[in-house]
Amino acid sequence: MNTIIVSFLITTLAGFATMLGVIPIFFHTRKEKIIPVSLAFSAGVMLCISLLSLIPEAASYMQAEWKQIYAMIGTGVFLGLGILFSAIIDSKIDQKISSNALYRLGIISVIALMLHNIPEGITTFISSHHDLSLGITLSIGIALHNIPEGISIAIPIYYATKNKKKAIFLTFISGFSELLGAILAYLFLAPYITSFSLGIILSVTAGIMIHISCFELLPTAWKYASPIRIIIAFLFGFYVMILCHDFLVF
Repeated sequence: MNTIIVSFLITTLAGFATMLGVIPIFFHTRKEKIIPVSLAFSAGVMLCISLLSLIPEAASYMQAEWKQIYAMIGTGVFLGLGILFSAIIDSKIDQKISSNALYRLGIISVIALMLHNIPEGITTFISSHHDLSLGITLSIGIALHNIPEGISIAIPIYYATKNKKKAIFLTFISGFSELLGAILAYLFLAPYITSFSLGIILSVTAGIMIHISCFELLPTAWKYASPIRIIIAFLFGFYVMILCHDFLVF
């Protein structure tokens, strides 16, 4: 089979693992039970991905073109810009839908995860095209962390609107952005992508995900359950990703 087709297939499967995150909305569970656990778990996953994968990879990419000290400073600067960007988006959305915190959280998660998934799709496609075994390994790791990312969209949207179709559609959009990244890589970007540009994208994405984890997911989860449940779910999500980090490449 053509390597380009295989690369697209691998990227698509990894991206649409996000859709598995909609499964909990089909179980009639009180939101006081499912929301805090799912959001805290997702926060643990996102924070672990940012700290153990995105930031080190961003610094490594930048170091390919800059000295180590400048690469570290650059990573920190773009990380901060990512946090600032997420905070601005948060405030803009908050002005329009502040009456529905869960819906706002879901929309912010969609935006952030699309920004995360597009470069992820680019990376997966290019890796698979050049080294199939690396691409498969990478896609497995991506699929595993895409599931809780899907939860972080589907659960808030569904419990805010009681609309399964909307929750499924927005989760689908997030997953599709991974395939969109592969399409962009194939049609336009592959000859022009540099280590430095990838470092910028990963740094900004890490900043966005850190902001969402610390200032959106966890505070929202805190409203619905005792601290001990939130902490356990958060640590479990973080630990699951540590295990994935030990055996797979994100």
